[in-house]
Amino acid sequence: MTNAGLGSSLAYLLSRAERSVNRALSAVLSAEDITVEQWRILRALGDGRGHSMGELATAVLMPHPTLTKAVDRLIDRSLVYRGPSSEGDRRRVAVFLASRGDELLARVEGGIAEHHRLIEAAYGTARTEELMRALEDLVQALEHGNP
Repeated sequence: MTNAGLGSSLAYLLSRAERSVNRALSAVLSAEDITVEQWRILRALGDGRGHSMGELATAVLMPHPTLTKAVDRLIDRSLVYRGPSSEGDRRRVAVFLASRGDELLARVEGGIAEHHRLIEAAYGTARTEELMRALEDLVQALEHGNP
């Protein structure tokens, strides 16, 4: 690979890698008629705690308006629901994973694991784990201002 043009940009290479990974992930999720973004929402809610829209937006890397539309679509499919927050303040609304959403997550789990195995087969298990650690370190450094 030459380090000229777009190929010399870390931001471009990260975006290109993300698109490639998400394209394959989309194929896995299409059997259940959910998007990668919707899967991230369901996965985040899989902890069973319920989350405010603000918490969810941060967790799944989506702007509020886009998240609201995605959550509304999941509600229409009875995969998630809105209810009172479990943090004591009954006026706060949170989003929770419905039993149908939990069942859907269980159904796609094998496909998600297979997707991860294919990445490891193509890139190597050790290198994949190293890349994941390096990306997490990069995110932490950038978010905390310690490059």
